[in-house]
Amino acid sequence: MPPSPPDLAAGAVRGIDAKVNEVAAFFEVALDLLVIRDIEGVVLKASRSWLTALGHHPDEMEGRPLLRLVHPDDMPDTHGSVQEVENRRDGDPVLGFVNRYRHKDGHYRTLEWRAQRFGNRIYGVARDVTDRIATERELIEAKSAAEAASRAKSDFLANMSHEIRTPLNGVIGIVDALSRTSLSPEQAEMVGLVRDSGVALERLVSDVLDVSKIEAGELRLETRPFDLDQALRPCIEVMRHRAEDSGLAFHVERAPAARGRFVGDGARIGQIVGNLLSNAIKFTPKGSVTLRIGLVETDEVAELTLSVEDTGVGFGPEHAKRLFDRFSQADETISRRFGGTGLGLSICQSLARMMGGEISATSQPGAGSCFTVGLRLPRAETLEAYSARDLETAAAPSAFDERPLRVLLAEDHPTNQRVVQLILTGVGADLVTVDDGLQAVAAFEAQTFDIVLMDMQMPGMDGLAATRAIRRLEAARGDTHTPVVMLSANAMAEHQAAAVAAGADLHVAKPITAASLLAGIEAALAQASIGRPAVGRESAGLA
Repeated sequence: MPPSPPDLAAGAVRGIDAKVNEVAAFFEVALDLLVIRDIEGVVLKASRSWLTALGHHPDEMEGRPLLRLVHPDDMPDTHGSVQEVENRRDGDPVLGFVNRYRHKDGHYRTLEWRAQRFGNRIYGVARDVTDRIATERELIEAKSAAEAASRAKSDFLANMSHEIRTPLNGVIGIVDALSRTSLSPEQAEMVGLVRDSGVALERLVSDVLDVSKIEAGELRLETRPFDLDQALRPCIEVMRHRAEDSGLAFHVERAPAARGRFVGDGARIGQIVGNLLSNAIKFTPKGSVTLRIGLVETDEVAELTLSVEDTGVGFGPEHAKRLFDRFSQADETISRRFGGTGLGLSICQSLARMMGGEISATSQPGAGSCFTVGLRLPRAETLEAYSARDLETAAAPSAFDERPLRVLLAEDHPTNQRVVQLILTGVGADLVTVDDGLQAVAAFEAQTFDIVLMDMQMPGMDGLAATRAIRRLEAARGDTHTPVVMLSANAMAEHQAAAVAAGADLHVAKPITAASLLAGIEAALAQASIGRPAVGRESAGLA
């Protein structure tokens, strides 16, 4: 027999009561903050979790506006979120809105909301995210503080680099010029000691700057054709002399195929080899140092292997794990015995990894060490993007063979002026020297020069402003491009970029030597002779 209408009604009421009881029970045990309000914003029901989290009893909330608890500063955005919920289709939620609600004791907690509309009811679920927001804010503030500290450190290192390089330029430059004069054996020995000490100090300054640039992510590698012999020859010859002076045998073993032109940063590859050879010589009291250059070619790339092996003090496996850490030596007793900052190997590892390669080491205490760098480099001849003109620059004729060069030097430091004068007088250059940028522009306007050597920091008008003024003069008069070489103790990447932006062709970092200055002049003139400037690149081996 089917149920009568009264029975059906009673069943429906019992079903509704059961649902109501379920909702009430859920509102009692929920950890999140639950709330149901009408379209006018009045709370119809609130979960007991409001009392636990914010101190408000549900009975105190029901029948009163929910937004009375919102922080006044958050009201404009909260009204916008409320309107968004009310304007949505039924069941279409608004997620992730965050605002602050007042605790019963007066302080505020941050809530994250999920809300949706069904008919004339708004159903909301909130979670207390105060601690999470505070942690995120602390992380952001810590990151900002770390970035500010990193910038401050970079600025400090750049300023210190400039202040150290400027007097060091005078020391190295004048000693370099003095070494080419007639000296007694004792005088030559003393000059050599001063020169070597100056070079070591300059290397230390460069290493510290490299570490700073690597940490800040500002170290940029070049990707251009380079000749492997030309990249390695300077560091090999310097280290050969150092090894011979220390009474060590020095060997270079090269695979027949390990020659020619590749694409990459030749200067940085030379820096890696120079650092490894320098370390090997320093830690080898007797015996030999050997550089092995190997190459295995595939259809696409060449696998270049550079190994430096010595018969020196070596190190044990317990020290190998921190070998490439910054400011670390394999053994503190070795550090006390041989000195050094422990930066060289760390820089080698960073550079190798930036090139997509890796560096490894094997050693036995008392029996020497072997450091091996593996790099994947494309052959330059396989890349059509590099024109024949790009590959001809190494064959440019000497700039000093035809006639005396007309050179304009803008430099405010008397010692640095004298260094350049000693170097260029020795090769027969016709040099005009001025003390600041304004005088440089005036001299350039009045006379014709083959090349301009420009200091970056000068009183009145600095080298960047002077270079821009010179380029404007050229454009106004329709003159051909005159190379400008920036001679600067400001050697960081941003300084080189600023020189490029101002119109300089090349950046040669101080301290300069006869070799670095003359090579820089020749490179800039060679680039100009084939119709394009050197685009401000730092010449290999000059910095």
